[in-house]
Amino acid sequence: MTVSTVKAGILSGLATAALLAMALLAWAFASYTSDGPAAPTGDETVVVLRSGAGVAEIGGVLAEAGVIRSASAFRIAAQLTGADRDLRAGEYRIESQASLAEVIRTLRSGDVARHFVTIPEGWSVAQAMDILNAEDVLTGEITELPAEGSLLPDTYEVTRGESRQSVVERMQAAQTALMEELWPERAQGLPISTPEQAVILASIVEKETGLAEERPQVAAVFVNRMRLGMRLESDPTVVYGVSAGRPLGRGLRRSELARESPYNTYQIAGLPPTPISNPGRAALEAVLNPPASRDLFFVADGTGGHSFASTYRQHLENVARWRAIEQSRAGAATPAPAAAPPAPDGSQAATDGQPTPEPTAP
Repeated sequence: MTVSTVKAGILSGLATAALLAMALLAWAFASYTSDGPAAPTGDETVVVLRSGAGVAEIGGVLAEAGVIRSASAFRIAAQLTGADRDLRAGEYRIESQASLAEVIRTLRSGDVARHFVTIPEGWSVAQAMDILNAEDVLTGEITELPAEGSLLPDTYEVTRGESRQSVVERMQAAQTALMEELWPERAQGLPISTPEQAVILASIVEKETGLAEERPQVAAVFVNRMRLGMRLESDPTVVYGVSAGRPLGRGLRRSELARESPYNTYQIAGLPPTPISNPGRAALEAVLNPPASRDLFFVADGTGGHSFASTYRQHLENVARWRAIEQSRAGAATPAPAAAPPAPDGSQAATDGQPTPEPTAP
């Protein structure tokens, strides 16, 4: 065999190897960029990668979910591209038929799915539990029902698989931290002596008005009444005693206002035994630092807000205006006689089955 023949053989082998390498690279590139498996259901597949998972474990999770065809191919591709050092934990939504390149790009981006749970200000524990129980990314049962007023209304980020009980505990910790912040900054001379009493009063303020700008005025009315030894006369406290924190769905009846209950502030002096809702920061701040005011009464003004008064006579005038608005809206040709609002001493005429004027004096 001549030297030239050997060289020709070597060159031919090299050429063949080069062709094979090129073919392998082309196949690998096609596998890397071509469509992946279709989602088992819908247009995407949700996968959750735990913190600390290595590339081999991630590949196994993706393959088991049907997002990729081969965990080994994923591991090799991640190592060759350097992605194995950048993959981020979290919940991802992978589009159906996403290529291996698109899957890796998504996991490197850290563009994780985010979930939020919102507890509105003034909602009761019962309503808050409904929200948590309806959130399907959370797991488990709430093992210990929280006390009324112990949750801080806010928007909380939650993760898929997080327990409902742990979210409750976060909400309670947030409320505790807020009270530890606000209580030392309270005004002097308030008719409340403990943080627990502040939460009770703030929960009533929260239920009495839906306007953020009115919270300080409403708080001032209740603080003034407490200083004078007047009953709070707040309809929402009576509602809570009737419905245990659920929406009543109708007006209060006179018989319910006359019924003895620890939550009937038409009948008891001072505060009810527990909060009637979960108050937010603004209501707590309003109760702990109410504005200077002489107001003792308020009633709806027809615009979604209230008219405030410092005397019973002024209050009666405001009530008369509200009655006229109600009658005008109802289009009543012959207005039915309406019961007078409670006098400052709490006396009130009642007719069973008739809803109370909404709202009456506090």
